[in-house]
Amino acid sequence: PGATLAREDAALDVAAARDAAGRLLGRPDRPTALVCDDDVMSAGAYKAARARGLEIPRDLSVTGIDDVPLATALEPELSTVRLPAAELGAAGMEALLRLLEGERPATLSLPGELVVRGSTGPAPVE
Repeated sequence: PGATLAREDAALDVAAARDAAGRLLGRPDRPTALVCDDDVMSAGAYKAARARGLEIPRDLSVTGIDDVPLATALEPELSTVRLPAAELGAAGMEALLRLLEGERPATLSLPGELVVRGSTGPAPVE
């Protein structure tokens, strides 16, 4: 209750994510958490937070998606959603092949697993 959602688009690279996160963190209603589209973008969010003197997760929680090796190289280690990469790639190729054959791809749902690490915590009390 009372939460708001703000969104910034960015290319999937560290510099673009840093700039997008910086715009969000510069708002008067600064977010308490950043949910990034992938782990590489989370690295950009870390940079933006540190440039503003914010400590992760005390001042800001950050999450990613993919659970690539970078997730455990960041400090603190990144909370992320682990996706079944091989199955995701195979499903994408199957959908592409069906489209090229003029068919409609099947709907598919793949499981994700939340991997909680050190980059998330309770929202700061104001």
